[in-house]
Amino acid sequence: MKKIIYLILLITFTGFAQQVTISPATFNVTDPITITVSFASSTCNTMGANPVKVYMHSGIGTDANPWGYSVIGNWGTDDGIGLMTNNGNGTWSKTITPSVYFGITAGQQTSATKMGMVFRNPAGTQTLKLAPSCGDFFINVGYFQANLVSPVQNSTTILSSGGSVSVSATNTNGNANYNLFANGLSVNTFSGTSYSFTHSNIVENKNYDLQITQGTTTISKKFSVIVNPGTVSETLPAGLVEGINYNSADASKATLVIDAPGKDFIYVAGSFNNWQPGANYSMKKDATVGSTKFWLELNGLLSGTNYTYQYWVIDETPISGSPILVKTADPYSTLVLNKEEDPYIPAGNYPNLPAYPAGQDREVTVLQTGQTPYAWSAATTNFVKPEKDKLVVYELLVRDFDANRSYQNLIDRIDYFKNLKINAIELLPVMEFEGNESWGYNTSFHMALDKAYGTSAKLKEFIDLCHQNGIAIILDVALNHAFGRNPMDRMWMNDPDGDGLGGPAADNPYFNIVAMHSYNVGNDFNHQQTRTKTYVKRVVKQWIEEYKIDGFRWDLTKGFTQNCPSTVSGGQDNCTNTKQQDRIDVLKEYVDYSWSLDPTHYAIFEHLGNDNEEQEWANYRIAETPSKGIMMWGKLTNEYNQLSMGWNSSNNFERMGYDAHGFSGKRVIGFAESHDEENLMYKNVTFGQSYNPAHDVKNLNTALSRMSAIGAVSLLVPGPKMIWQFGALGWEKSIWTCSNGTVNSDYDTINGDCKLATKPQPQWVNNWLGDPNRNKIYFDWAKMISLKTTEPVFNPTITANSGFDIQSGNTATPRLFLWDNTMTSTQLRNVVVLANFDVYSQNVTPDFPYTGTWYNLMDNSTLDVTSTTATIAIEAGGFRIYGNKPSTLGTDKFEVNGEIYLYPNPASNYFTLNTTASKVEIYTITGKLVKSFNAYQVKGNQFPINDLNSGMYIVKVLNEKNKQKVMKLLKQ
Repeated sequence: MKKIIYLILLITFTGFAQQVTISPATFNVTDPITITVSFASSTCNTMGANPVKVYMHSGIGTDANPWGYSVIGNWGTDDGIGLMTNNGNGTWSKTITPSVYFGITAGQQTSATKMGMVFRNPAGTQTLKLAPSCGDFFINVGYFQANLVSPVQNSTTILSSGGSVSVSATNTNGNANYNLFANGLSVNTFSGTSYSFTHSNIVENKNYDLQITQGTTTISKKFSVIVNPGTVSETLPAGLVEGINYNSADASKATLVIDAPGKDFIYVAGSFNNWQPGANYSMKKDATVGSTKFWLELNGLLSGTNYTYQYWVIDETPISGSPILVKTADPYSTLVLNKEEDPYIPAGNYPNLPAYPAGQDREVTVLQTGQTPYAWSAATTNFVKPEKDKLVVYELLVRDFDANRSYQNLIDRIDYFKNLKINAIELLPVMEFEGNESWGYNTSFHMALDKAYGTSAKLKEFIDLCHQNGIAIILDVALNHAFGRNPMDRMWMNDPDGDGLGGPAADNPYFNIVAMHSYNVGNDFNHQQTRTKTYVKRVVKQWIEEYKIDGFRWDLTKGFTQNCPSTVSGGQDNCTNTKQQDRIDVLKEYVDYSWSLDPTHYAIFEHLGNDNEEQEWANYRIAETPSKGIMMWGKLTNEYNQLSMGWNSSNNFERMGYDAHGFSGKRVIGFAESHDEENLMYKNVTFGQSYNPAHDVKNLNTALSRMSAIGAVSLLVPGPKMIWQFGALGWEKSIWTCSNGTVNSDYDTINGDCKLATKPQPQWVNNWLGDPNRNKIYFDWAKMISLKTTEPVFNPTITANSGFDIQSGNTATPRLFLWDNTMTSTQLRNVVVLANFDVYSQNVTPDFPYTGTWYNLMDNSTLDVTSTTATIAIEAGGFRIYGNKPSTLGTDKFEVNGEIYLYPNPASNYFTLNTTASKVEIYTITGKLVKSFNAYQVKGNQFPINDLNSGMYIVKVLNEKNKQKVMKLLKQ
């Protein structure tokens, strides 16, 4: 007995014709045709019965890719390209000659067999698609057409061993030659206008390809047969977990485990069986009562060899809309390959990338036994994390940090981080995400490192280098959701159109069918499911143990609830923003697990709520040793931007202080900028105060001059802080900047937005560090960060004798007071921070706690105070940081670093210094002097290096003040 389940739904011609008709019905690529579309049905139609304007977005190609040769239409634009004619009866038409309309070559005309099309409104926000699947319309091209009658094209037939499959097909336009292939071998040929053949005694899995040829045109129809191997029930060996289990004693073995409730049997197909698994690659079913796990031990593996594999997961009786067969990578993959994306990864970012296996589709998992563990330095194995209260986090997106978008770029720029004095770097998600151009929040494999930025070893090298320099690494993790290529979605997906992608089906044991909160993207995880919790904990374990990650920033924590469906009383958004005990509990469970692996692990939540849930998390386990407690994101972008633009209203930033939240611990990571918020400098130069021509905030250099003061009244507030990449250099481009430099905001309903677009990167090419206006922000902030992290007064605990006070509000002259009277009078125990964000100079009352000599902590210059209330004139956009004692922080290292810069870097033929130099020497990385310039060299002089071999060098510069700087140079 056999059972056939269709992977795609075939739409009858009658149903198709109700939406789209082609006249003539059969046509060649060079024939004029009229395409008529009806909007009478509401199924898969969001345009209504009488749209005002209709565009046909169309393409032409082959059966394998109907859009492959040419696509006509600019989605979301009302430019007339693809515009259809209103027939006045609810239908719209367009007459074209495909070869001319699509502009395809003679060779493409010969091989074109299919057109794809979708109909839309001008904005692209409403569409008509193929009912009932709501997929694209596909139109046959050519007088010669072929139809696979049985089995259905792209279907999978389940057989018992020894069963048979009957194949039948027809064609138009006279006789054709039929050739049926099974696993690449021809098993039957025939010539005629129809075909019928029964393939008998099938004992192994078969991939069939019926090739139908007429003249020079061949049409391919594919289907497959899976032999049910019968279930072998055997208890899963102790200690094995889901995913790949390497055998530490025998590199020729590895055991695969997958949890697959509701599935009947699973094959493992891979390079080790030429992607044609037999019965010996059928997974065993765990005999443990209640278990839904399958497992298989692989043998005969060669140590150090890259193998690739997928699971063939079969459900013989799937629910409606779900496939019988899903071919998927391992949900617990640590490295996956993708044939569409991998070819576009620069070879320099990922040298020796394993090859994607020919003839396969979708992600495959890479398995390699005998791997040598990364040799972590003692700096990592003995790393002591910076205190939570003193954290200054630098948030960055690898893709937009430097031109090569790689971990090597970060390694090469380590001096940039060191000189800024930050003590933590937060990376936007680096797990395997969909596409190579992404922020990373569209994660599909949470345990796998995305290959776009580099190898696992290279990321570990960067982490190790940061630890050597006292910098912790925090990873952004998006575990609220996953996207459509995630195996745990695909194994239980609703896929009526058979394209191998779809949202979660009703039987999915990991995901909700619809989101249970109002902020969702992708597919919403159900965090009350035990399996989901197991998966999340494995993700936590992978990044802590394998990559020595020091902390997680948990993205979109409001989504970790099951209590807020769209039908909830009072509204989904209101529910989502109200305290929910289930997400409090589950998130505590997750951080408890991370602390069980690393007791000092940082836990940071992006919750941005009303403090009630945050209080429970912030105070959670803080009395322990070491103290725990969860840190919260504290967004004050609008407040600080009002100040930086020169406006006096809505600029109260008192919530930058943890005391305003009511937390017991200093657990608010306050920030003025992040990846999600508009850049302060962009709004400065776009909307800043301009009524004083001498201090016009819309002027770039004027706007830059105000950013040091922003650092003074934000970074020096007690508690952890965060800055967004290049904020310290006054990045003035909008967050909505497109790759081409234009700006499309979220308000642009026609063209969409460019928030996620790859950003231009002028900061290195234009040597922003050498620009005195930008350089000043960078080194002012560096001094402030050093003050914050080295001087105890900037980290006071609120008691009767110590604390801080933020005085902001509707004023352009905010003040910050810090004190710790438990310290002696010989110590720096009182600090007064003053700022003037007006566009005119202002006399600011300092309210010093006592008279005497006070010190400007930026340069240790003195101020004799005879009256605590005597005003101090502060220039527009200026600031002062006064202390009762000079800071122990030296300033020379900042000034030297700020004076000497080398650019371009990397360089091919020459480099330039931004200073006059008395001596310049170039050494190999091993210390050998290879070139020197001893004569007096003026600023801007070009130092030729075209005679040097490619590689890394050390450049030693002595300037005219006899100050020395040592820098790395990459010769290309």
